[in-house]
Amino acid sequence: MNPHKASIVVAGAGLSLALAMLANKMNGPAFALGLERQAEAARDRAGGQGVRLNFRDRYGWLNRHPILSGGKGLDVPTRSRVAAAVAAVPGIGGISWAREGQGSPVALHCQDDVERILETRTIRFSEASARIDPASGQLLNEVARSLRPCVGSIIAVTGHTDAGGDAKANEALSLGRADAVRWALIARGLPANSLRTAGIGAAQPIPGLDPGDPANRRIEFSVIQSAPVKPTPIDTPGPE
Repeated sequence: MNPHKASIVVAGAGLSLALAMLANKMNGPAFALGLERQAEAARDRAGGQGVRLNFRDRYGWLNRHPILSGGKGLDVPTRSRVAAAVAAVPGIGGISWAREGQGSPVALHCQDDVERILETRTIRFSEASARIDPASGQLLNEVARSLRPCVGSIIAVTGHTDAGGDAKANEALSLGRADAVRWALIARGLPANSLRTAGIGAAQPIPGLDPGDPANRRIEFSVIQSAPVKPTPIDTPGPE
């Protein structure tokens, strides 16, 4: 074999192995157990010691989407604060509350649907502004449609920036953008009292990215409290 080609093959094999090891580190049991410990600490700091966190799916596999249960003595603001604290742990892929009075927890899938929509697309804004780019209108239509099954839940809309510029200005910009998205979703039929906003600037870069990477500029959605809703004629989905 040509020595040059052989070196390429070896390098490619090494890269594949490295990527496999990285994927295992980011998604394997050790990573999930580390998330569980961090989430429990965040829960306790928020005053939710009576809330249980379940990081296993129905097949017993560890995952990054905890289901919260218990905490019956906690008021709604405390439950929301606890859920928001757990959702803010870097690496958590979204949370939901177990529905009381049912045999097993029921996770809401709308957050996963939104995450899939935003995997390759981003809600865009004018430079250094909270004004939503009109080109993002169709994307917001899809986001609203995906969140509609969670009507009755509390949905957190969180704005993020990269680390460039002044930290306080970044926090204000990220909150302004989250507020703009909230109003855009309200205009698309989502109830205002279901949507909460937060802006955290550059405090939580995407794992594996440099804090200054522009890809950290994003809007994230978390279902932080689920509540069963009895459909009314207005809530009942109609034909698309």
